[in-house]
Amino acid sequence: MSRVVVVGGGFGGTAAAARLAKLGHEVVLVERLPRLGGALRLIERDGFAWDAGPTSTALPAVLRDLFRKSGRPLERELDLVPVQPLREHRFADGTVLSLPSGSRSAQLEAVAAALGAGPARAWVDYVHEHAETWDVLRRTFLERPYDPEHVDRRANALLRTRTSLHKVVTRRLRDRRLQAVALSRALVDGQDPRRLPAWAGMWAYVEQSFGTWTVPGGLGRLAGTLGKRLAERKVDVRLGTEVKDLRLEGGRVTGVTTAEDPLDADVVVCAMDPRRLPALRPYVPRSSPAIPPAVCHVGLEGDVPRLPHELVVHGEGTFVVRTGGTAPEGGAAWTVLARGSSSGDVLEALAGHGIDVRRQVRVRLDRTPQEQVQELAGSEYGSLWRGRASTARMLRLGNLPVDGVYLAGAYATAGPQLPLVGLTSAVVAERVGRA
Repeated sequence: MSRVVVVGGGFGGTAAAARLAKLGHEVVLVERLPRLGGALRLIERDGFAWDAGPTSTALPAVLRDLFRKSGRPLERELDLVPVQPLREHRFADGTVLSLPSGSRSAQLEAVAAALGAGPARAWVDYVHEHAETWDVLRRTFLERPYDPEHVDRRANALLRTRTSLHKVVTRRLRDRRLQAVALSRALVDGQDPRRLPAWAGMWAYVEQSFGTWTVPGGLGRLAGTLGKRLAERKVDVRLGTEVKDLRLEGGRVTGVTTAEDPLDADVVVCAMDPRRLPALRPYVPRSSPAIPPAVCHVGLEGDVPRLPHELVVHGEGTFVVRTGGTAPEGGAAWTVLARGSSSGDVLEALAGHGIDVRRQVRVRLDRTPQEQVQELAGSEYGSLWRGRASTARMLRLGNLPVDGVYLAGAYATAGPQLPLVGLTSAVVAERVGRA
């Protein structure tokens, strides 16, 4: 049995703690905030509730695997329901593209109806090009520890490519609206597609092939469910406690220092921005967080427009409207994410695109990018990508030269998507092994 300290109580940290405790280790989870979940939580005010972070997830198998390997199956804890359509895209020229999830043929038909047969064929061909990318990286990097000496050349070539996502998208998709669809996730995540590697486009294939799913009442309910799982596994959860640094002896971790008592450890899992721990800072040079979008949570009353679970509005700036919040009878709870808008007010800018709910706002909560980073002591979107150097840094973080230290969470993987963060906990559990 190893003494394990998990630093950070977001999804990556709680998932790693639950897995390691089930493997028989003595686990302490330390979280700076007075709650678990990180970005994966619900914000509640005056009867309204919104997801603070993601509102849906692809690859539900990642969640099912986590719950099955840490105790009772997910189906006995929460309902996962499919999201349909995947999202709707609206453009300044009046074009509306409602993109289905989980089906190549359905996406072909939807794009053909909105943009024509040629763009539709170009879209499904572009998405399908990422099938092999997903398969290779899933097997060699995302689902198991990466070892450059023992993976095939295809995986190394993919990971170390100089070709950017922007270059592939603009070469494969001539229709500018489709280009906007293909690049919108990267932009909302705070990334420059010209700096992102081409394999980042594989997420379009994942969503098309496996669909997207949510939890009734908000994906943030996962935080409470994982908290219960930690209690069942007898994880010692210490909230409101900040880890100051790691304790090292002879190149091996021996524990962590906190504002209170030090904690001894044979293994430390860092599920936070590693730059905040002085002992790890030398291994993450020149990295900076991906800046979150401006976020506006609104509780609405009256007759509001009927929108899908997620709407992306393209124009002067990019807006994402998520409608899956909960509200009192006759109301609605929306979250609006904004990137690149010249307007000083998110709802005013959205009204300029024909979605005007300003007179129906009963409750409003704005969260600036700076406030979000300060709250979490890092970005839920992980690190800002800067080309091949970022890939090399990410691969180094997966194999830290500090014995007994492992990384989990958005800073340890290829993107902030919930399944990728969840897979980091499975990789950590595999590397640490059974007690």
